[in-house]
Amino acid sequence: MKHSAFFLLSALFVLGSCAENTENRTCLDTEAWLDFSVSQMDQALELLDADEARIPRSIPPGEEGWSTTGIHGWTSGFWPGLLWHAYEATDDEQWREHAHHWTMKLEPLRRWERINHDLGFMLNNSFGNGLRLTVNQDYVPVLIDGADLLMSLYNPTVGTIMSWPFALERYDGRHNTIVDNMINLEYLFWASQTTGDPSYREAAINHARQTARYAIRPDSSTYHVILFNMETGEFEDAVTHQGAFDESMWARGQAWSIYGFTMTYRETGLDEFKQTARMLADKFIRELPEDMVPFWDFNAPNIPDEKRDASAAAIAASGMLELSELVTDPADREFYREKAVNMLTSLVNNYRSDGSNVAILWHSVGNMNRGEDGGEVDEPIIYADYYFVEALLRERALQQKYPDFCR
Repeated sequence: MKHSAFFLLSALFVLGSCAENTENRTCLDTEAWLDFSVSQMDQALELLDADEARIPRSIPPGEEGWSTTGIHGWTSGFWPGLLWHAYEATDDEQWREHAHHWTMKLEPLRRWERINHDLGFMLNNSFGNGLRLTVNQDYVPVLIDGADLLMSLYNPTVGTIMSWPFALERYDGRHNTIVDNMINLEYLFWASQTTGDPSYREAAINHARQTARYAIRPDSSTYHVILFNMETGEFEDAVTHQGAFDESMWARGQAWSIYGFTMTYRETGLDEFKQTARMLADKFIRELPEDMVPFWDFNAPNIPDEKRDASAAAIAASGMLELSELVTDPADREFYREKAVNMLTSLVNNYRSDGSNVAILWHSVGNMNRGEDGGEVDEPIIYADYYFVEALLRERALQQKYPDFCR
C-alpha cells in the first residue's frame, strides 16, 4: 500500500482544498479530491479478489480493506458504480475495464427471484452508469429485464412499488413503501424512454405522488415507511425502520427524498416535484448542525452526543447540486449549490479517510437500530463514497459551466 504518497497528497489537499472565496463562498478543489478518491479505489482493488462475486460494503473498526457482500446484498451496485465514477473522472481506460468487470458480476440479478425495490440501486448504478458512459448496448437487455422485475412490485391499487416483499409479516400483510425507494424511479424513467412503454413512467409518477402525499409531514420532514392496505390501496400508517422513532427525521431518509424528488422533476418537468424537492432540501438545510454534516437522525435523543452520518450529507449534497441546476432563479441556484459545496467541504476536512483504510469517507451510519455491533455504525460505507464522488463530478461540471462562482 502506498500510504506515504497518500499523506503527501493529503497535506497538499488541505492547503489547496479551498480556492479564493467570493463573498466568503467556499470553493472546492474537485480535481484534487477526485484524485484522492481514485487513489483510494486503486488501493481497494489491490485487496479485493477480482475472481470472486463479493462486493465491497463497509469497513469494520481496525480493518484496512472492505468487508464484502454477495451480489444480492442491496448495496452491491455501489462499488461497480463507483468504478464507473472513476472512469468518468479520469477518462482512463483501465477504470472502464475495472468497472465493466465488476458490473458483469451483477448480471444474474436480471433473473433474481426474491426481488425487492433495491434493483434500482443494484442495476442502475452499475449497468446504468456503464451504459451512460460507454453506450455499450450489451447492457440494455440486462437493464430492461431488471426494470421488468422492479415493475412486478408495482401495485396499481396502491400506486407505489412495494419496497420489501419479505416484510409482509412484519407489517401485518400491508403493502410497504420506504422513502429510499424514490431513488429507484430513475430506473423506470429510463426504461420507459428506452422501450417506448409509458407504463414504467406512469408507475414512477404515481409512486412519487403517493410518497409526497403520505411520507412527507407538514413540517417537511419525512417518514421512513408508509403502509397501505394491499387490496383497497388505502393509506393506513407511517412508521420507521431505521430512524430514532416513528415521528423522527431520519437523516438518510430525508437525503434520499431530496435526491429522488429532484431527479423526478428532472425526468418529468412537473413543477409539483420541484417544489417538493425544494421543501425537503430547505428543511434539511435548516436543521443541519454547524459543520453541515447531520446526526444520523435529526431528532436522536442524545444530540450532540450522537453519531454523524456522512452518507446522508453526501447524498443530500449530490441531490442539491442537481437541484441547483433545475431551479430558475439565479439566487436559488447559488443557494443550493453553496450549501452543497459547504457539506462537501466539511466532508473532506473532517470525515475523509486518513489512509489507514481504503475508504474515501468515514463516519457513516447504516442502521443504528441494529446496534453498533451489526448496524454499521460510525463506519465507512460504500454508498457514502459513491454519492460523494458523484457530487464531486457534479460540482466539477458546474465549475466548468459557471467559472465566476468561485472567482
